[in-house]
Amino acid sequence: MEPLPALVHLDSPFINFRDFDFGEGSHGYRWIDFKRFQLPPETLDDRDVLAALIAHPQFRDTYDGGGVQGWPRHGQWWLDRITPDAYETVDAGTAIDILGSWANQHGDVPEALASRLREDVYAPISKATTRYLLGQLPEDAIHDYGPIHIDYHELVLIDRPAATLSLLVAADD
Repeated sequence: MEPLPALVHLDSPFINFRDFDFGEGSHGYRWIDFKRFQLPPETLDDRDVLAALIAHPQFRDTYDGGGVQGWPRHGQWWLDRITPDAYETVDAGTAIDILGSWANQHGDVPEALASRLREDVYAPISKATTRYLLGQLPEDAIHDYGPIHIDYHELVLIDRPAATLSLLVAADD
């Protein structure tokens, strides 16, 4: 088996809903974490790109505030239970609807946050060549202290013209 070409981690922008004034509403302790990568120069099919993401050290994040660790966990799951086949192709409208419903579940978000979501979340979703949503994993895939989030949505955005991959996790504390 050939080793997978490495993705190059570019940055990890973070949108914390607490940073926006909800007035009488609730930010619901929600946030969106991105991990953006440069695709390797070799042309890989999407399944190989997903496998390279899963193999990347930045993928080892439980999103519990501890950051990226060397442990065999991702989100609330054991790392070895996540394969490229765990991701389902979705269209832009479906991905935007999922995140829009999640973002507005406690009422409309403030305009400053809505603008940020349009620019930093929905626009990249629309621009992506392909989009993948992490599907339902079996109950025995949940690691020893997961789940810690009430809502958890994970998308992978592959933008072939820009040669980038973005891992987007939207969740709550």
